[in-house]
Amino acid sequence: MFHYLEKAIMGMAFLRFLSGSLEIFVAFLILKYNDVEKALVVNSSLALIGPIVLVITTTIGLFGIAENVSFKKLIWIFGGVACILYGVKSS
Repeated sequence: MFHYLEKAIMGMAFLRFLSGSLEIFVAFLILKYNDVEKALVVNSSLALIGPIVLVITTTIGLFGIAENVSFKKLIWIFGGVACILYGVKSS
């Protein structure tokens, strides 16, 4: 039976599928290169994409629930995401 899926859900799922596919592709590249230095470069490049996907999927989700959540709570959520990104940022 066909169920209606919201646009926000479809967008978030698509980005996660795309991100996961990219991670698998990078794993194959690491195996193909078979060199630690090249593997670190490829892995570091991939590390830039993770936070971008996190922010975009969170933004899509927040736009999807924006009418149900107060502006104050949206600010708290964005602040929390900013704290996560700051916490994982390498010094």
